[in-house]
Amino acid sequence: MCRLYCYWKSMNSVMLNIGVVFLIVGVSSCINKTVNDQEGKKQMTTKAIELVLKEHTDGLMSLPGVVGTAQSICNDKPCIKVYVVEKTPELDQKIPDILEGYPVVMEESGEIRALSNEMH
Repeated sequence: MCRLYCYWKSMNSVMLNIGVVFLIVGVSSCINKTVNDQEGKKQMTTKAIELVLKEHTDGLMSLPGVVGTAQSICNDKPCIKVYVVEKTPELDQKIPDILEGYPVVMEESGEIRALSNEMH
């Protein structure tokens, strides 16, 4: 009787330990998912891309080498394009990859000049 009882008691202890491990793993995965979801929400925006572009264009245009900004579509999603005379490591560091949830794509365009009125 004692052997059966002792065996049962030790099995209950093992099962309890396994249950605790599964509980800890399950809770930690929920916490990680919540943190990841919250980080994802930080990158998403509720502002229209036009407003985001309007709010950031002056700052982007103040960077030497930036000649224009535009709203565009990148990978079938709205994005912000920043046109530069030449892509440089300095501009790559100064121009963010994301602005208020919208991806930012730097595009080399060269100098942009207005056409003269002399053209007919």
